[in-house]
Order: sequence, then structure tokens, then C-alpha cells
Amino acid sequence: MSAADRAVARILHLHSTFAAGGKERRAVRLMNAFGPKVAHAIVSGIPEETVAAREISRAIKVEWPADFPPLTGLPTPGRLKRLALAMRGYDLVLTYNWGAMDAVMANTLFGQAFGLPPLVHHEDGFNADEQDGLKPKRNWYRRIALGRARGLVVPSETLEEIALTTWAQPIGRVRRISNGIDTAAFAKTPRADALRGVIKRKGELWVGTLAGLRPVKNLTAMVRAFASLPEPWQLVIVGEGPEEAAIRAEVERLGIEDRVHLPGFVADPARYVGLFDIFALSSHSEQFPISLVEAMAAGLPIAAPAVGDIDEMVSDENRPLITPAGDETAFGDALSALAYDGALRARLGQANRAAARARFDEKPMIEAYRRLYASAMGRASLP
Repeated sequence: MSAADRAVARILHLHSTFAAGGKERRAVRLMNAFGPKVAHAIVSGIPEETVAAREISRAIKVEWPADFPPLTGLPTPGRLKRLALAMRGYDLVLTYNWGAMDAVMANTLFGQAFGLPPLVHHEDGFNADEQDGLKPKRNWYRRIALGRARGLVVPSETLEEIALTTWAQPIGRVRRISNGIDTAAFAKTPRADALRGVIKRKGELWVGTLAGLRPVKNLTAMVRAFASLPEPWQLVIVGEGPEEAAIRAEVERLGIEDRVHLPGFVADPARYVGLFDIFALSSHSEQFPISLVEAMAAGLPIAAPAVGDIDEMVSDENRPLITPAGDETAFGDALSALAYDGALRARLGQANRAAARARFDEKPMIEAYRRLYASAMGRASLP
């Protein structure tokens, strides 16, 4: 008997992309935690972006429906009907971010007529096209589309307020579940060669980040801020995406090719995040970045802009190094302050590790999702 035959639930995941970002990696951790008795079908709005799948356990049954209608396009009745028909046969539909909102609308419009499964939507943040403000038409579309959703999950206080006010969602529908990780796994000391293609040499110090190489991550600004740091500092940017060429061009312009490394996507951050001496984010927009929690659990000091919940996530001691959003000079100053003060790095790292263990362990997160998904399906529990 196959894993699919033994499955107690079949879950359809509709992602705007399945690149290795925070929402995708969280979805993978939940799949692995639920175990082989839950079967999954995954659709990526950008079919070639599926690198997060590398972290799915081999014991988990996963399908990739090749004939699923595109998630984006004009929301015509015919297209929405095709999306609705493609959702039939599952026990639960999970949708993620604006890129899957047409599927949410399809479920609301045709759910009763076609006997569609319950749907839970997840919002984790915004791309560059909404980093400076939400679009009114999208806000209205979300209000209508979410009308049948069994839950709207957000990880941050900022998004919770947006959901309740701007999107006018009833309080019983909105669920804030903070992102969590296996904090103990990040306490281990990594090997110098744990990061593929980059070996940490004796005496080197690393500024590191984990991010999809997309415009919203503003990684060229990180390169510029790093450029003023002296030897032996190195910059390591772990991730893949369309901005790689622009990042490399900025590195070449500044003449620091020998000190900046882009190893691509590397699975299992617990194996290598501890190689960093400073963790940095330079994003125009974030909400509740999992990579920041991982860095905290690894005992790292943080330099980042005050976007989303970042200012509330770090320890009290680290908060002065969280700079005003969009202030590249202040961000560079924060990096320099940490680079030139080893005692400060150690003190902030210890405080961040304690905060991560106390507030962001994955067990409460997994149980909250387990309860929510089971309740949406009318089940007592998931495995």
C-alpha cells in the first residue's frame, strides 16, 4: 500500500513560488512534521522555482500536478471556474500570498456549487510592487476573495492589523501564528567547510544573510554597506534568484570580488548559519523573517532595517542596531559598529539566542498549524 493510499488527508498547496523563502521553508517543515500519513500536492505559480522542495523528507508523499491551471492571469469567470474544478478531490487547500489569490477567489465563488474542500490562506508579506504601500484594488479583491476561507494565517502583528482593518476580515478568521524553528539545532558549532563552495579560513570574519535574490531584498544596498568594512571581513549571501547579476555587478563596481561570496541555495541552514559572525538583512519589506530567527538561535548579532516585526523580534539588547527603514547610511553604521566590537557581537548574540529559545521554538508553531488545519477539515487531529 502506497503512502497516498494510507494518507489520512490530501492537502493541496498553491504557492506564488516555491523558491527557498521563509513561507516555503515553513511549509516544508510542516509537511515533514505531519509525517507520511498526510499526502501533499504542490503548485508553484512560477513552475521553475521549486528549490524549497529539496528540504522535503523522502518519506513524504508529494505530487506536482502538471495540468493545474496557471495561478495568475485575468480573473475571468471561465479561468476562475477552471481553478475551482482543479481543487476538487482534496481534503484541504492551502494558499499563499497574493500570487495565489485568484485561487482563493475561485474557492469562494464556486466552493458551494462544486463541493470544494475548505481553504486556509497564508499571508507572509509583500513584494516590491507593494513595499511602499498596499494597492487599493488588491485590498478590495482580498476582502471579497477571503469570504469563504476557514482561516487567514499571518505571522506578524503588522500583518494581523492589516488583515483586521485594511482587509476587513472578521477576528475569528484571522490567526496569528509566529514562525518557529528547531532552536536547539542551531546551537551546534558548524564545520568550517559546512557551506558548499565557501570555506571559512582561519582569521576570517563573516557578515552573512539568507535571502531570495529578489529586488525587495535590496541586496545591492547590503553590498554597498559591507564595502567599507576592512579585511578580514567577508560577505556571504546564501540564496538564488533573478537579482544575482545585479548583485555581482555592484560587487565588481566596488572592486570587492575577492571578499563577496554567492554560493547559491544551500539546504539545512542549521549546518552553517553559525559560521556567520554578523547576520544582516537589508530588505525594503519583511514581516517575520525565519532567517532572522535562525540567526538569533545561532547566537548572532543582527543588523537590519526596522521593517515588519524585526524590531520586536530581536532581543532588547540588539534593538539599537535595528535601523530606520530605507536609511542605507544608518544600516552601514550598524554593520560597522558590530564589525569593530567583538565584545558587543558576543553580548548581543547571547541575548538573541536566549530570546529565540524563549519565544520562537517550532513546537508551538507546529501544534498551532496542526490544530488549525485539522479543525478546517472537521477532524479531531492530524497525525
